[in-house]
Order: sequence, then structure tokens, then C-alpha cells
Amino acid sequence: MDATATILHADLDAFYASVEQLLDPSLRGKPIAVGGGVVLAASYEAKAFGVHSAMPGWKARELCPHLIFVGGHFDDYQRLGDAAIGVLGDYTPLVERISIDEAFADVAGCTHLFGRPDEIARTIRRRVRQEIGLPISIGVARTKHLAKIASQVAKPDGLIVVDPATELEFLHDLPVELMWGVGPVTAARLAENGVRIIGQLAQRPEQWLERLLGHALGDKLAALAWNRDPRTIKPHRRAHSAGAQSAMGRKPAEEQIFRPALRHLADRVASRLRAKTRPGRTVTVRVRFADLRSVTRAITLPAPISATAILAEIAEDLVRGVLADHPDEKTISLLAISVSNLERQAIVQLEFPLGLDGEERRPGSRKGMARWQADRAVDAIRDRFGWEAVGYGSVALEIVRSVPDEFRELAEKDL
Repeated sequence: MDATATILHADLDAFYASVEQLLDPSLRGKPIAVGGGVVLAASYEAKAFGVHSAMPGWKARELCPHLIFVGGHFDDYQRLGDAAIGVLGDYTPLVERISIDEAFADVAGCTHLFGRPDEIARTIRRRVRQEIGLPISIGVARTKHLAKIASQVAKPDGLIVVDPATELEFLHDLPVELMWGVGPVTAARLAENGVRIIGQLAQRPEQWLERLLGHALGDKLAALAWNRDPRTIKPHRRAHSAGAQSAMGRKPAEEQIFRPALRHLADRVASRLRAKTRPGRTVTVRVRFADLRSVTRAITLPAPISATAILAEIAEDLVRGVLADHPDEKTISLLAISVSNLERQAIVQLEFPLGLDGEERRPGSRKGMARWQADRAVDAIRDRFGWEAVGYGSVALEIVRSVPDEFRELAEKDL
């Protein structure tokens, strides 16, 4: 194997369900789902029946009558995820964690200590299984994109090392859905145009892809199809945005539905911004409709914000704009909020009380400062007594959440 294939992508298999089977050995080998009203995660035994995350509980039981639903052990998810990813750090300082259950690592500088990259990967897998008790799949390749694809192909509980001499042969036979950035909608659009595997995508002119998918995504996929991925491992990434999303199932696109959902998302995002003292200027919302088509809207503000109420109101306006532009869409399946253009310091320019419209949304106004101070009081109570100790009435009274907040916190990540 060429020594340039030194990037590992490690991904714990069916992580949440595997943890539940680890904690309760009687569940091993049985189809289980974490959740209740909505499937948060499914074991491989359940996936064999077609059960998957975000599926309604009744549908999952219909597909798998013997399905066992279990509640989540969120502290254990965090503890065991940290322990598993920590094993990678025993072999290289170049570890980039991208979620609770997966990470990249570059072992180029430590082969003289621990052996070839494939040997290091085998050692990591063995240690995670023996010391932690969880299965983990690893892909080893020359680039981050190909290493991630290899780990997906290796599942469950496997290892694939992609030789640089045959990487395109390996890559081009795989379905386009494995590529970073290809979701269900993009995959369907490509399939409609005769592109189902990566090799077919690679043969299409970049101009064709850009016309079909847009300049940014088309250009990105054209490069990745030929394994052109210059990204390096970034061990200490500083967050460029903070976001949260909520799967809605199939809910009417009505104010009384999306407003409390957005307020809850804004509460999650804004509290994280305040905890990091990193307000942001650009607010983006994403609305996914019943056919899985997503529409995004964004606005860049003159001053950075981190107040929950201000973020929620801006997000509501953006979603109303999306729905106004798509009057035929009557059902929402997902809502998301993110804040980017983050500032490193929370410097607020105070404003004179001039009685202008929208004063309550300007951080430096008297009303804006009052909102921020109320948020800080809420933060202080939550820090001492827990998240559920206090909250906003519009969220606590209106929204019914089928997905526990603890699970959302584990799944949400800063980009």
C-alpha cells in the first residue's frame, strides 16, 4: 500500500443502539430502536426490516412487529463516544472530531512508532471493541472524502484500506449517495438524468453538473468524483456557525405549528452562542417540505445577535417568506436555524432610544439589551439547576417534542 494513504475515518456502528445493547446485554442480537413516538436510532437488526432514524414509531412497529423500543441513556452516549474517539488520540495528535461518534485522523507522522496506517486502524478497532465494548468501522485512504466513503462501505464493524493506485476504480463503482453533499433530493435529480454511480458522475462535464445542481454543488461533486479533496485534518476547529434542526414528521405549514418549533430551536442555538460569547450576524433558516425538497433563506444583520427572542423573530420572518414564495406547499417535514458570521467578542454598541421601528431586535437598544439580560438570567439558572429548570413560556407551553432535548444536543454540532 502506498504510504500516502494515511487518513483514517472512524465511525462507531449504529452508535446509540449499540450503546443500549452494551448496557443491556439481553438486547444483543435483537431489533431495537431508541425513542418512542419517533425512531431516534435503530440497531442493524432493526434496519434489516427497513426501520431507520426519523421514522414514526407506528411505522417502525408495522415493519418490525418484534421491535423493542428503549429510552436513551444520553450521559452514557457522551461518555462512551468520548472514550472511543479518545483512542484515536493515543496514536496521533491530528484528530478532527466531526460528531459524537465519528472522527478523522492523520497518522502520517506516527507510522514509525505504531506501524503502517492499516495496522494502526486494526489496533484502534481492536481496542475500541475490547476496552469500550463497541463496534467501529474505519476507512483508510489518501483523502478525507474517500476515507469517509470507505468507512461507510466497511460497515458494519469492518475495515477498508483504499490503495491510492486503485482508488478511482474503487470510487467509481459506488453509488452517488455515498458522496458528501448528495442527499435524497440530489440523488433523485441525478438518477433522473442517468447518474447513479460515481463513475457516471465523473464522466459528466462540470458545466452540465453546474447547470443541474448549481455552481457550488456541481463544482464540488465534480472534484470529489475524481478524489480531488485538498482538505487537511483540523484538530482544533473554531466553530464558524451554530445550528439546530427539528424533524417535524408531516405537519401543516401553519403559524401555530412552525412558530413554537422555531422558538425552541432559537433557544438552543442562542444559548450556545452566549455560552461561547460568539454572537453572529447571519441568520439562515431551512424549510424542508413533504417531498424532501429544501428551501433556505438568510439575512445578514448590521449587528451580531445572541438573544433568543431576537433570533426567533428573525427566523419566523424568514420562514414566512419561504412559505409566501411557495404557496402550494402545505406540509413541513423539517425546520432548521443556523447563525454564522460569528464574532469573537460580544461588543455591543449602545443606541439612543429614538423610538424607531424594530428597536426590540437591535442588540444595542434599550429593549434589545433587556432581552439579552433576560437570557443571561435564564442561562444562569440553567447552569445551576439544569436546562429544564426554566424556559420561555411560548416554548414550554406550545411545543410538543417527540425527540428529547438531550438527543438533540448530542446530534447538533457546530460547523
